Amino acid sequence: MAHIPPPVGMPTPHKWAVEGGIATSRGGDIRTKASFGDCQLHLEWATPDKVVGSGQGRGNSGVFLGNQYEVQILDSFDNKTYFDGQAAALYKTKPPLVNVCRKPGEWQTYDIIYNAPRFNEHGIVVKPGYVTVLHNGVLVQNHTELLGETAYEYAPIYKPHGPAPIRLQFHGNPVRFRNIWLREIKEPEPVRPE
Repeated sequence: MAHIPPPVGMPTPHKWAVEGGIATSRGGDIRTKASFGDCQLHLEWATPDKVVGSGQGRGNSGVFLGNQYEVQILDSFDNKTYFDGQAAALYKTKPPLVNVCRKPGEWQTYDIIYNAPRFNEHGIVVKPGYVTVLHNGVLVQNHTELLGETAYEYAPIYKPHGPAPIRLQFHGNPVRFRNIWLREIKEPEPVRPE
């Protein structure tokens, strides 16, 4: 397992506050320096304990797999928003099976299994990507097929890529992160008889 220290990346990492093992988003998305394909990702996050705003304006952030497939982070405790924009949704693709969001300010966990899509030499999808998410230990995305890059203004569409950084989003709210680790998933080499 690889322990990922508080993220360092672009475009404005200096705006993130890091203290006592907790990184707080204050401006600009950040990315891992390394790129990843299939992986298991664990992260803990907390939205602000003081509720300000509503809907998407309340504790909004996200974790982007392959730098383009977003698992939404949001204060969804007693907070109405669109169905595919709540916490643990594959943003603009599929809502979680159940809302298990804890109260504002409480630490929450995501355990994410990411199976990256595969493309041929012409950029055509030959195997779609899949995401499984456990939110606070509860299965909320069950081997959900990715339909392509997640964006607010257009439908998901695949853009060919290989391994890419993991990105944490700043969306105007000081969301906190801690205990982030990642384990790359590699199939074992077949044992050949001698």
